[in-house]
Amino acid sequence: MHFEALKQKIEARTAEVVVVGIGYVGLPLIVAFARAGFHVTGYDKDAAKVDKLRRGESYIEDIPSEVLRVFVSEGRLTATTDPSALAKADAVVVCVPTPLNKTKDPDMRFIAASVEEIGQHLHPGMLVVLESTTYPGTTREMLVPRLTQSLTVGESIFIAFSPERVDPGNKTYLTSNTPKVVGGTTPTCLRAATALYSTIIERVVPVSSTDTAEMVKLLENTFRAVNIGLANEVALMSSRLGIDAHEVIRAASTKPFGFMPFYPGPGLGGHCIPIDPLYLSWKLRALKFQSRFIELADAINTEMPRHVVSRVVAALNQRSKSVRGARIVIMGVAYKRDVADVRESPALDVIAGLDELGARISYIDPFVSNVDEGGHALASLPMDADLSDYDAVVVVTDHSAFDWDKVLSQAPVIVDTRDALKNAKGDRSKVIGL
Repeated sequence: MHFEALKQKIEARTAEVVVVGIGYVGLPLIVAFARAGFHVTGYDKDAAKVDKLRRGESYIEDIPSEVLRVFVSEGRLTATTDPSALAKADAVVVCVPTPLNKTKDPDMRFIAASVEEIGQHLHPGMLVVLESTTYPGTTREMLVPRLTQSLTVGESIFIAFSPERVDPGNKTYLTSNTPKVVGGTTPTCLRAATALYSTIIERVVPVSSTDTAEMVKLLENTFRAVNIGLANEVALMSSRLGIDAHEVIRAASTKPFGFMPFYPGPGLGGHCIPIDPLYLSWKLRALKFQSRFIELADAINTEMPRHVVSRVVAALNQRSKSVRGARIVIMGVAYKRDVADVRESPALDVIAGLDELGARISYIDPFVSNVDEGGHALASLPMDADLSDYDAVVVVTDHSAFDWDKVLSQAPVIVDTRDALKNAKGDRSKVIGL
C-alpha cells in the first residue's frame, strides 16, 4: 500500500523531496529534481549556503545562478536550516560529508546526525536514500536499525544506498547522463529508489544490496587511487633514471589495447579519491584483512607533495639559491583543472612544506581568490603578475586560463608537476618535472 502510494506520487511529481546536504553533491541533485517537476527542499546546517540558495545564487561553478533563480521564482526550490522540513518529505536523499579524522579513520558524525534527525520526523511511506560515500555495511548498520524502530523496512519505510558520481568541472557527464547505481535494503526498497532516480537520470543500474552499492563507489575511487599511485611511483623512478615519466606514459598510451593512461602529479585532491579507499581499508582492518594495494598507494600519493617540495629545493640549489627567503609562486591551488574546489588539494601541502623551509609564498589561481593555509591567509596574485620578480614557479594545477608561453618566458625556474609546459615555446632548460 505505502509503496504504491509513493510510486504514484513520484510518477505524478507530487512527491516532496528533501536533499540533506547542499554542497557539491546535493546541489546538482536539487536542480535535477526541480527540473523534473518536483518540489525540492535543500536542508543544511550552513546558513550562508541556505540563504544563497533561497536567493537563487549558486556557490558551485557547475550550477549557473540563472538556473536556480528560475526554479526559486517558480516555487519549485527552497532551502532551510530547519530539520522539521523532513516531516513533510516523501523522499529524503542524504548527501552529507564523510571525511576522515586525524588518524585516517572514518568520521561518521554527519551521517549519524542526519539519520537521527530523519528518525525524529519519520512517517509511513517515506523513502530514505544515502548517497554519502562510506564503507560497506553503513546503510544496513546505521540507517536500518534507527529508521525501523516503529516502521517495517520494505513495507512502511524504504531505505536504499546510491553512490554519488559527481565530477566537478566535467562538462560531458552531468547528473542526468551519468548512470546511477542503486541498492535497496529489500527488493521493494530498490523499486522505490529506482522509481525516484528514473525521473532524473537516464540509466539506473540496480544491484543486489546496499552493501554492494557502497562497495561499487569504493572500487571506482580505489581503482583511480591505486593507478595514480602507480603513475606517481613511475615518476619517482623515472626521476632517478633521468627519464621524463610523462613522455613514457604518453607513448605507452598509444597502445590500443591492454593499457589505460594515468598521469603522475603533486598528490591527490578532492572529496573522493584521497579519502574513499581508506574507508574500505578501515573496514577490512576490523575483519583482520590488510588491503595492501590501498595502503601502499596512499603512502605513495601522500608523499608526493613532499617530493614536490624537494624538487623545488633542488631547482633553487641549481641556481645557487636557498629556499629560505626565496620568493615562490604556486600556479593553481584548486585540486584539479578549471574548478574552484580546494578540498584536500595537494597545493596546500606544498605551500605548507615550502613555508616550513622559510620560503615566501604567493599563488595565482583564477578560480580561488583566497586561501588560508596554516594560519597564513593568502590572496591570489593577478593573472598578469610579472613572474620574473620571483625566484621560482611551481605548477600545481594546470588551469586552461594560464598562458604557459608567458610562464616559460618570465619565470627563472619552473617545477612543473603537471607537464603543463610540454608545448610551451621557449627555453625549456628552466623546466624541472616530477
